[in-house]
Amino acid sequence: MPLQHAVLALLTQGPSYGYQLKAQFEDAIGPQWGELNIGHLYQILDRLVRDELVVGETVDQVDRPAKTVYELSDAGREELCTWMGRPYIRQSGYRDDFFLKLFAASLLGVDELRQVANRQRVAHLAEIRALSDLRPPRDALVELLIDAALLDTRARLELAEKALERAPLLVRVNTRSAARTPSQSLRRKA
Repeated sequence: MPLQHAVLALLTQGPSYGYQLKAQFEDAIGPQWGELNIGHLYQILDRLVRDELVVGETVDQVDRPAKTVYELSDAGREELCTWMGRPYIRQSGYRDDFFLKLFAASLLGVDELRQVANRQRVAHLAEIRALSDLRPPRDALVELLIDAALLDTRARLELAEKALERAPLLVRVNTRSAARTPSQSLRRKA
């Protein structure tokens, strides 16, 4: 679970409490990941404590509620090293919502397929423009993450453009409803 391992990595820098970890994560990963939900972070921390990858110690504060400070255990450090030693390989094949939309559109006709592919193309162009505006000052890691997002989005744009070009070849013949138009195929029978 990548977020779990990111928390373990942050704890290599020393003991921290939940809100510190949230701020460190958001500073380190930058705008590309988005805000880390504090409730989700505490669920992750609870699991890490349960699995003995992290040790949590409650610390009293003056005029404030007690807080828990988390520290990486030896088992947590070992788990982090094991995770970093494994290359990322996509599990379960290539699953993508766009392909499911292409499949559905391929059953409805070439016009529907072109509309789906073009909407995706337009969305990717907008995403590329937005990513290009995200150049953070003096943070090489965040810049690399944005570069990765740009590369991925450009590849997805190219795929949408290929789907547009190949639309007539992608249409599947459905003999059961060949006489219906795409909009008739989508309507429910009354």
